[in-house]
Amino acid sequence: MNCAVSCALAALLALCLSSAANAGSQAATAGSEAATGGSEAGAIESSTLYVARRGWHIDIGLAAADLSPPLAQAAADVPGARFVFFGFADKHYLLAKNHNAPVLFSALFPGAGILLTTGLTNSPVEAFGATHVIMLTVPQGQMRALQSFIWRTLRTQDDVLKVYREGPYPGSVYFLAAPKYSALHTCNTWGAEALRAAGFRVHTAGVVFASQLWVQARRLKRLQDRAAAPGASPQPQGG
Repeated sequence: MNCAVSCALAALLALCLSSAANAGSQAATAGSEAATGGSEAGAIESSTLYVARRGWHIDIGLAAADLSPPLAQAAADVPGARFVFFGFADKHYLLAKNHNAPVLFSALFPGAGILLTTGLTNSPVEAFGATHVIMLTVPQGQMRALQSFIWRTLRTQDDVLKVYREGPYPGSVYFLAAPKYSALHTCNTWGAEALRAAGFRVHTAGVVFASQLWVQARRLKRLQDRAAAPGASPQPQGG
């Protein structure tokens, strides 16, 4: 990797990483407002998966009521949350006091990952804005598969999830992650892997930046809306 490519990747990764830490203040502020929308408790045939774009970073969110064991442990650590969002990130960068060049360039190479978990007391649309949230319908079987994927991302001990430290804003916590973070496996790569685990036809290889994942998520939404239109024929997830 030559210097020019390294510098470009490092600069863009900085935007992705800083978005993970900074965009949450918007969610925290909005989270203090009255709650609306969301999933109701009880047996249902499908659930909603939320894809939230937070600048150069993308989170995957679920209604807290839809979380089943063992992932439900994550909701217990953000009490009062009606929705729980997960975002993969570079541990060293997010927790560094100074985001200087050495710290930035270290994110290009495989290093410890961390999962920033955000609890919302209101709806994702109110927290992030309607243009920054995509809602996808997921059958229950695939919802379980998605939650299994997120659970495998988390580093646990004897199937017990423990908070690593408090997050950067109210209603957020950090959990240690099992996968490594690098220039080739960013927060957005992880988001694409989550959508694939949920049964959607998306590509994950080469998905580094938020725009690459956002385009795929918007396509999935269009296909679902088209399939739900009156007289439409059912289509497999992802078209």
